[in-house]
Amino acid sequence: MMLDYEIEEDKLGMRVTSGHVKLEKDGQNLIGISIGGGAPLCPCLYVVQVFDNTPAAKEGSLAAGDEIVGVNGQSVKGRTKVEVARAIQSIKSDVTINYNKLHADPVQGKSLDIVLKKIKHKVVESMSSNTADALGLSRAILCNDGLLKKLEELESCANMYSSLIEQTKKLLRATFELSQSHKAFGDVFNSIGVREPQPAASEAFTKFGEAHREMEKFAIKMLKTVKPMISDLNTFLHKAVPDTRLTVKKYLDAKFEYLSYCLKVKEMDDEEYSYAALQEPLYRVETGNYEYRLILRCRQDARTRFAKMRSDVMVKMELLDQKHVQDIVFQLQKFVSAMSKYHNECHAVMKEAIVFPIEVDLSRGTFTYDTSNQFDEDGEDDDDEEDEDLETVRAATESSDTITEFGDLISTD
Repeated sequence: MMLDYEIEEDKLGMRVTSGHVKLEKDGQNLIGISIGGGAPLCPCLYVVQVFDNTPAAKEGSLAAGDEIVGVNGQSVKGRTKVEVARAIQSIKSDVTINYNKLHADPVQGKSLDIVLKKIKHKVVESMSSNTADALGLSRAILCNDGLLKKLEELESCANMYSSLIEQTKKLLRATFELSQSHKAFGDVFNSIGVREPQPAASEAFTKFGEAHREMEKFAIKMLKTVKPMISDLNTFLHKAVPDTRLTVKKYLDAKFEYLSYCLKVKEMDDEEYSYAALQEPLYRVETGNYEYRLILRCRQDARTRFAKMRSDVMVKMELLDQKHVQDIVFQLQKFVSAMSKYHNECHAVMKEAIVFPIEVDLSRGTFTYDTSNQFDEDGEDDDDEEDEDLETVRAATESSDTITEFGDLISTD
């Protein structure tokens, strides 16, 4: 049914410019757009959606919300959307579309209603299906997002890296403390070896001390080899993972915004159907449906951002996953190799330093006594000097016994 009177358009402050575009049809005789509006309710016809990988999408002139005013130079004023669609399909060659480009500001379409819908989607996303159903909220449009599952795997991987770093730090700290004990042992035994008058015992103590000093050097070398492993893991944990998490957060924001516009379009469609069923006029439809067309344009822009963000996140997470697999294998091989080399070197040097038990022959010590001269030149018995010598011999005997006992203990250990 044609309108009997002309209704002035309500453009909501938006402006339009005229143009035309020539589109070459694809193999299915399509140009890749869907059409809305038209008689008998709306005075104009407009593009509802431009489909991906179609002639219209590749050419790029037409966008959602643009008004269609002619096909191959023929005006479509007052015609239905079905008639215009059939007219386009009937043309077998190239199609020229005359249009009025809608210059819409996306900020104008981002109303409080859209913001609230985004919040709702964020709340629903964090709920389980049972909780959402109990509250009367639908999660159907948000389910089975593979990127969110990948994010969960990434968080689990980050926790594993954090635990690995913490345990490695504890091991390095304990190894360093052990190396300092080796160094202290080496200093003590070298000191004993220097003071020991018997060549065999001196050589044994010195050799054992040097072995401990070598073990301290092996430990420090192992620490220098393993320490960069912590830096590499920290780079992954504190730079790569947070950067990916931030990218996923941006992706989710773009996703929620796109879903909000989808929901808004559905609500406006339902409103039109309700008024049409009641045969009641709807102001925004009768005045060119510019509000609806604005939301269509915002939905298209949001979908474009969402698709780009999703592609970027997928590439980044794929690269991160590959780096994780390669990096963790390399780091673990490096760690195991360093620990194995450290233990093998310590075993080898200690195998060559088995010098205990050591027998100390006190008769060949530094204390030599002349028993033939019991008196001094005056013929007097020097009891004081004899008592002092006995105490010195007794002290030396006790010291030797202690060293021998400590050597047996170390040999047993």
